[in-house]
Amino acid sequence: MTERLPTNQTAKRLDASMIVLSAILGTGSIALLAAMESICLFRTGWPDPAVLLWDAALSLVFFLQHSGMVRRPFRARLARTVPARYQGAVYSIASGIVLTLVVVLWQRSESHLFTLQGLPRVVLRAFAAPAVAVFLWSAYALRGFDPLGLGPIRAHLRGRPYQPSPFVAKGPYRWVRHPLYSCVIVLIWSSPDLTADRLLFNILWTAWICVGAVLEERDLIAEFGEVYREYRRKVPMLIPWRGPATR
Repeated sequence: MTERLPTNQTAKRLDASMIVLSAILGTGSIALLAAMESICLFRTGWPDPAVLLWDAALSLVFFLQHSGMVRRPFRARLARTVPARYQGAVYSIASGIVLTLVVVLWQRSESHLFTLQGLPRVVLRAFAAPAVAVFLWSAYALRGFDPLGLGPIRAHLRGRPYQPSPFVAKGPYRWVRHPLYSCVIVLIWSSPDLTADRLLFNILWTAWICVGAVLEERDLIAEFGEVYREYRRKVPMLIPWRGPATR
């Protein structure tokens, strides 16, 4: 007969399982997305209209899941059944699963719109390196950056209360309010090979990032109030068209 674990040991095992699942699915799905152009596990042989409709539907599913679960009303409902420390990890796990399905099920179009060669190809690809560098700088500058939702779980394992970081605008956040999103948009459009499905991806995902930024700001205003309103008046959303804001 299996010995029943004490409650605290059961909680620790559950905490550890959530950390592992969030780390694997969260980071793994991002890695798959980054390598999406070279991944094609199966082809349906559908004509381009069907392929584009299918890919658009996959994108919509991810947009609804990713943006829906992060909204405050959904989190309030989730809190009724899921302990607060798991909410970020549950979001990361769900997003990882859906994003993996998007990459695995994505269909390639046979319509090649253009392919850059020579110097133009090198120049376009060159935009990717600084975008990655600024992305990492932005993540470092953002206090408490925890996309996998592991902070509250780790605090629980250590027996400490979780303290969310206060709002601070540092580094790239002095130029734009959402530098992570700006970098992702640059990376999306830095591919020198454009097919019909890739163009669809670029347009839909860029639009979703812009809409998501607007929705996210509503939550930030609700959380930080006048502090964030003042920040929004001084700093552009995605394009650094003015100088850095004063500290």
